[in-house]
Amino acid sequence: MPDSRARPQIIDLSHPIRAGLVTYPGLPAPTITSHLTREDSRAKYAPGTEFAMDVIHMIGNTGTYLDSPFHRYAEGPDLAGLELSSLVGLPAEVFHLQDAWDASDRGIGAEALAGRDLAGAAVLLHTGWDRLFGEPEYGTGAPFLTGAGAQWLIDQGVALVGIDSLNIDDTESGGHRPAHTLLLAAGVHIVEHLTNLGALPEHGARFTAAPPAVHGFGTFPVRAFAELA
Repeated sequence: MPDSRARPQIIDLSHPIRAGLVTYPGLPAPTITSHLTREDSRAKYAPGTEFAMDVIHMIGNTGTYLDSPFHRYAEGPDLAGLELSSLVGLPAEVFHLQDAWDASDRGIGAEALAGRDLAGAAVLLHTGWDRLFGEPEYGTGAPFLTGAGAQWLIDQGVALVGIDSLNIDDTESGGHRPAHTLLLAAGVHIVEHLTNLGALPEHGARFTAAPPAVHGFGTFPVRAFAELA
């Protein structure tokens, strides 16, 4: 009998992963190979039964991924140490900044994030930079969150910060990473390389980005999505 209960609309916010995908310039692209092909599996199973088993080799910083505190701090919680309650069904506060940030001053500061109740929220920064994902232009001139902006969000008690850009920090700053340093020290998760944030309202969605529970690992792809009531 069909389920007549109303179900929320699901908005996918993740980039698909494929062999050869360049997420971050200079990092290795994933490779996908067969461990057991469908053809070879036929000799192992009953007639008419076949399976494919594949191997993916990739760096954790692939596609849309989450940074746990262990990514920055050796003593911080790794992926296996994260509470699911901090990753699933978070109230989403979306800042649509695609027309607001200045290409000559790419930083998103506290002034762009003021005026909302952000306690316990997943703050999602919609810059529109995801339109360049997979292209060479994606790697330079990207918008980012300033250190002051990161501290503002920490002071508001946010649970997670996501961005649809190359990095939460300015990768052209000579190696400085204030947003990562501040947010992860405060236990605020980071999700980078989001996409499709333009489909979300400023308020009212629920955000989920849960990686597998891998011990001794700080960063891993997620299937990030939002639920609209």
